[in-house]
Amino acid sequence: MFGLWKTWKALEARGIMGINRRNADYVLKYNRRSLYPIVDDKIITKERAIAAGIHVPEMFGVISTEKQIDRLDEIIGGRSDFVVKPAQGAGGDGILVVADRFEERFRTVSGKIISRADIEHQISSILTGLYSLGGHRDRALIEYRVIPDQIFKSISYEGVPDIRIIVLMGYPVMAMLRLPTRQSGGKANLHQGAIGVGVDLATGVTLRGTWLNNIISKHPDTTNAVDGVQLPNWDGFMRLAAGCYELCGLGYIGVDMVLDQEKGPLILELNARPGLNIQIANDCGLTLRTQAVEKHLEELAAEGITETAEERTRFVQALFGHVPAVVT
Repeated sequence: MFGLWKTWKALEARGIMGINRRNADYVLKYNRRSLYPIVDDKIITKERAIAAGIHVPEMFGVISTEKQIDRLDEIIGGRSDFVVKPAQGAGGDGILVVADRFEERFRTVSGKIISRADIEHQISSILTGLYSLGGHRDRALIEYRVIPDQIFKSISYEGVPDIRIIVLMGYPVMAMLRLPTRQSGGKANLHQGAIGVGVDLATGVTLRGTWLNNIISKHPDTTNAVDGVQLPNWDGFMRLAAGCYELCGLGYIGVDMVLDQEKGPLILELNARPGLNIQIANDCGLTLRTQAVEKHLEELAAEGITETAEERTRFVQALFGHVPAVVT
């Protein structure tokens, strides 16, 4: 018992945030339940982002009923690649990525040949709520397939790598690159075997990686180093993440973004209950950073000051970046 107490105190001293603290001090405190639909439904998130001028993967169409499945050909048109996903899915479940056509059939990103009937069955499963939060009826979203930037070619396996940034009241506090692996089936989901790599907030340079609860420096499939990689357009990612506070009104969120080789940074989805593995990838606790932001907010409130997304980004980059900097 004493050993457990000692371990807990050591983690607390390092600012490691546990799930109870996350829920009580941040999710419940900063996230109004009435605003959850904005982030729990990808279609609503996308529509709000488009209205706000925030870049997202283009939405080709939405299927809400079994009857509307007949519109599939109309929605995809002559496109050879697209993505089908549940509006209220989580963890990448239920997502079908079509990469090409093969005669009268389709080829998925993994190379599997499927028929139109297979796609229709997948959409029907989505509509029944098979993949939705709480098992409720859902809608199927058909959208643009992201083509990852070439920077990821040597450090990722098949799917689309994404970047998760934890944002408190519009202040990005920690970032992680998630890399698909063979183990994860090409999905950027840590629980299914993807790699989490910490990212320096100031520079966008990757730090160390974590895979299946082990610290790693190389991708298990490509054997290339995952640390020391400069992510392109990093300030753009940071500003996008900071601006999502105004987009959804939730104070504590995870912002998931991708880097398309043609369209640049795109918002993929928002999460009102972001996981805590990001701390392992960064070898750093969230609590000390969130408390620093809360203190800063108190000082600004006392002076009647509200910072812009750009000012919020500069503040956290100076305070939390691994590259030495001075906060002015």
